[in-house]
Amino acid sequence: MRSVSVIGIGETRMGRFPERSLRDLILEAGGKAIDDAGIGREDIKALFMSNFNAQFLCGQGHIGPLASEVLSLGTIPAIRVEGACASGSLAFRQALIAVASGLYDVVLVGGVEKMTHQATETVTAGIASASDVELEAGLGATFPSIFAMIANRYFHEHGNVRDEMAMCAVQNHENALLNPDAQLQKRITVDQVRNGAPIASPLTIFDCSLVSDGAAFVVLAATDVAKAVSQKRIVEVVGCGQAGDTLTIASKRSLTTFDATVNAARQAYAMAGIKPSAVNFAEVHDCFTITQIINIEDLGFFEKGRGALAVAQGKTAADGVLPINVSGGLKAKGHPIGATGLSQIYEVVTQLRGEGGARQLGNAEIGLTHNIGGTAATCVVSIFRGR
Repeated sequence: MRSVSVIGIGETRMGRFPERSLRDLILEAGGKAIDDAGIGREDIKALFMSNFNAQFLCGQGHIGPLASEVLSLGTIPAIRVEGACASGSLAFRQALIAVASGLYDVVLVGGVEKMTHQATETVTAGIASASDVELEAGLGATFPSIFAMIANRYFHEHGNVRDEMAMCAVQNHENALLNPDAQLQKRITVDQVRNGAPIASPLTIFDCSLVSDGAAFVVLAATDVAKAVSQKRIVEVVGCGQAGDTLTIASKRSLTTFDATVNAARQAYAMAGIKPSAVNFAEVHDCFTITQIINIEDLGFFEKGRGALAVAQGKTAADGVLPINVSGGLKAKGHPIGATGLSQIYEVVTQLRGEGGARQLGNAEIGLTHNIGGTAATCVVSIFRGR
């Protein structure tokens, strides 16, 4: 398998843009990524598009050819990839495999979602389709209620970490203040999180990720091609793993360890030839604050049951030993579902290039992205190194 690198990135700001179309979002983010790569559209040989629910929320299917037309990519193959909230990372992984195998030298990967023009009830119903419709959503379960159960089970096994969950939200909001693409640039406190509007105990509105519109794109190239064409620091994809788990929460082995994350991370670390301790920073899937704590444990950064303490000690803050979600994460940067995994990659590449501006980290050599779909039924973990 060939080495593969990222040579171009682009994204829109994440936010509420009811007046903007899918076409608008694709055109902006895709155009930015192609321009950033410094290549011609004729150099792109395939397009992998991520989208979760445009058919339900926008009435638009066949997203691959739509994006190809908008970006004037001609007759190249274009495919849509869907895996709930992990859709973006799944599209990225498929593109990575295509380039690493030698099938293509340069490909474009994109993700888009438009959600905020619909009523909350409609969006909730759309998102619920990522769970088991017959056994969960059809019986009234929503993702906030499911992750609230996970939080309460975590409390039972490892102690009450309500304050530390709130600290995750506070840290991510603080990080988003320095990110011009972040949807919610608002400083909050632990008390505000704890006392926010109740959603599903112990979760309040401040524990939950955002409903967002947005798009993100990445250009991938064989590393030898990247070295020949790129004028920026090469960012090599050194590891990538994918794993799955049961769709329903009732069938999972554990509610406080996500097996899909553990197994995807194991694959990615093995491929990269590193241990978790070698990672300098990470963008992890914080759909809910409890999820961030579980994820940093499952990724091997901290012992099981000790992730909350690491947050309380400031280890995961932007100036900590292992910055987590310096972009603001899903919690504050935003969660346009089809674009989320690629937006995580956008941030990691930005940091590895030293282009983070006011939020630039001092030690950014190896970065990791972690993206889950549904109740961790799908997970992709990717590792990147600046060269």
